[in-house]
Amino acid sequence: MSEAPALQIGILGFDEVEVLDLAGPYEVFTTAARMAARMAGTTSGDELQAAARWQVHCISRHGTPVRARAGLVIQASRSFAQCPRPDVLVVPGGVVDQAAQCPATQDWVAEAARHARLTASVCTGVFILASAGVVRDEPVTTHWEDLDDLRRQHPGLQVREGVRWVEHGTLLTSAGISAGIDMSLHLVARLAGQALAERTARQMDYRWLQQAD
Repeated sequence: MSEAPALQIGILGFDEVEVLDLAGPYEVFTTAARMAARMAGTTSGDELQAAARWQVHCISRHGTPVRARAGLVIQASRSFAQCPRPDVLVVPGGVVDQAAQCPATQDWVAEAARHARLTASVCTGVFILASAGVVRDEPVTTHWEDLDDLRRQHPGLQVREGVRWVEHGTLLTSAGISAGIDMSLHLVARLAGQALAERTARQMDYRWLQQAD
């Protein structure tokens, strides 16, 4: 019997992205896949076997490098046209004005989210989700400094503050950098179980705050 296709995790890259908004979830999911491979050698379970084959991609419009905030250059591994359809879509934050107003980015994010099992944003990434029409009237959150702007620009949204992330069915939005890592670990638990999420956090030497709205 053939194996199910590997889970595809796509993380959007764009100029002026916040480094850890992108790199934090990337580290969580790639570390989780490594830990799943180790655990699968000693523990039976289809979830671990599947998680060991997760594929994580940084995706930019043209597949070319993006220049993050403070100048760090990040090489994308796929373009919008080349990437496999994400099962999990993660949209980081940063200075998002240009990305949020880019028609090609709006179209790709909307299409990717339409087919994804889970869609998540970190920090101001929710502005990109909103501009793409992925969120319209759902409960969401973002970085504390941007809450008022989010309410003003997208008045239909139920903007919540004082929470690390908000989970609404298959949609998750997080408040900031460390909250994005916490949310990503929560996604690992949701996809492959609590044990793998805890093992991933331990491997990263990261104190996982698990509370959610």
